[in-house]
Amino acid sequence: MGIAGNEWGFQVGTLPKGARDKISDVPGVTVGHCTLADGVVQTGVTALLPHQGDIFHEKVLAASYVINGFGKTTGLVQIDELGTLETPILFTNTLSVGTAQNALVKYMLEKNPDICETTGSVNPVVCECNDCGLNDIRGLHVTEQHVFAALADCKADFAEGAVGAGRGMRCHGLKGGIGSASRVVELDGKPYTMGALVLSNHALFDDLIVAGTPIHTLLNNSIPPHEDKGSIITVLATDIPLSERQLRRLCRRALVGLSRTGSYCGNGSGEIVIAFTTANRVPHYSEKALLPMTLLHDDAINPLFRAVAECVEESVLSSLLHAETVTGNHGQTFRSLTELLKNRA
Repeated sequence: MGIAGNEWGFQVGTLPKGARDKISDVPGVTVGHCTLADGVVQTGVTALLPHQGDIFHEKVLAASYVINGFGKTTGLVQIDELGTLETPILFTNTLSVGTAQNALVKYMLEKNPDICETTGSVNPVVCECNDCGLNDIRGLHVTEQHVFAALADCKADFAEGAVGAGRGMRCHGLKGGIGSASRVVELDGKPYTMGALVLSNHALFDDLIVAGTPIHTLLNNSIPPHEDKGSIITVLATDIPLSERQLRRLCRRALVGLSRTGSYCGNGSGEIVIAFTTANRVPHYSEKALLPMTLLHDDAINPLFRAVAECVEESVLSSLLHAETVTGNHGQTFRSLTELLKNRA
């Protein structure tokens, strides 16, 4: 549940949190995992469903933003051109993007007989980070069945930390992975939710800031030297009616949350952000040329920017605090921040 109620007293931001303090506080959003944890195999797949309906025929407005483009995410070109998301979002390791994309295509073809028959193709979205530090990534251990398992596992109350695609990831030299958080904002007297989910695999230990505190000042543990190479994928979801342009503005603010945790977005680190709203949907077929749409006034967007910054910051910390120590390929070990804090206590 995010880092809400954590025993270390870390508090991020001032906005109220959602009931779960996860991206799934946005109604309809669910997340599932398939985790591979066996010796040198430390990897997996994570899936995110934007809503519980037919995503291909009822698309959600979406946008993306590449902070630093050291990455292999698929599907961003069409998202940026058309402003819609029409498949679940998958996360896995770098060399398994092709496998995950094939599986996602099969998943969509099974659910939508009209694809490439009476209508056009489909735009599968697959995100990645490189987990070769802990995982035998060259072994290509992720299969299509693992993708299907993650999709079948999607639920609102999902696990965080070293699970799914996050199993082999490291963050600030420690064990990273999947993290999530949410915030609630009020617009015209009605509560709305902003949520974030990250796959963290980036940055340096000496730069890590936890709720405003440089973590190395709290810990005497020696962390092996490492480079700022890896990536972090961030997905933002909301039920606030927004345009693609406004969603892209939210994507840019993810950098605020990343920088608050100490990231400077190094040369070899890919920072990619995708945002969508479940409020404004686009039908695949329409008898009408003009579609109605509700939009937020730009003068009211500041609370959303704050919510994104807080959600992303907390999601990174949540990925660290939920992850256990993992030993994998070549005997490499990435240590759990929570275990280090407990040892200190």
